[in-house]
Amino acid sequence: MADGDVVVETKTATGAAEPTGEAMDILSALREVLKKAIIHDGLIKGLRECVKALDRREAHLCVLSSSCDEPSYVRLVEALCKEGKINLLKVPESKQLGEWAGLCKLDKEGNPRKVNSTSVVVVKDYGEPSPALDFLLNHFKTCLLYTSPSPRDRQKSR
Repeated sequence: MADGDVVVETKTATGAAEPTGEAMDILSALREVLKKAIIHDGLIKGLRECVKALDRREAHLCVLSSSCDEPSYVRLVEALCKEGKINLLKVPESKQLGEWAGLCKLDKEGNPRKVNSTSVVVVKDYGEPSPALDFLLNHFKTCLLYTSPSPRDRQKSR
């Protein structure tokens, strides 16, 4: 296990925690958080809608693809995240981000087919708390790039 990895634990019927053996890294935690956001209708896809949410400061997390072809998109999203103090993560591939955001068809076995790429997605609602969300929030606390208060702190300040 690397230094930044966390072992995920699950609760059994008796309430005892038992480790699943999975080492969690940033990308696997992000994938799980995006999945929960999709379920709770809290994920925004596409540059136009993401920029609107970032400008209104409705976003908790922004995920940007490093393989974005247009440098002006990258500068715009980074500037809006910095201005609004919104957490920003970069992933290596646009296709991978599109798959995680649900922009694909699934075949009978559940494998992704016809994956559409996307340059940016924004999370407005994390959904229910999870170990992956805690891992990401702890990552943002230790990393000083574009950190913002947790969603619980934002609700208290309103």
